[in-house]
Amino acid sequence: MLAAISSDMQKHCENVDAHTIIQGLHEMFKNQGWVERYNISNSLFVCKLTEGSLVSPHVIMMIGYIKSLERLGSPLNTALAIDVVLPSLPTSYEQFIINLRNTVNCMAC
Repeated sequence: MLAAISSDMQKHCENVDAHTIIQGLHEMFKNQGWVERYNISNSLFVCKLTEGSLVSPHVIMMIGYIKSLERLGSPLNTALAIDVVLPSLPTSYEQFIINLRNTVNCMAC
């Protein structure tokens, strides 16, 4: 492990075991994961399809955000993912959303 770091860092870490080094690296970079997770979540939750735009690329982009959150250890369950995607659609999709809710409610009966 020491061979992969600079000589100054090697001198600093030469009497430190690998576990302590890994814990130190985790502490140094844990906030970086939070920032990435925040940015992805923010992009997901503010995502809106503009009227007249294609829905497929929009939903694929949102699925990408959801999968990125999952890779970062913050998965959204299917119901919550759907609850995030549907409000991102413009009002012209209102009837589709109503029909989808009715279908889901009927399936639960």
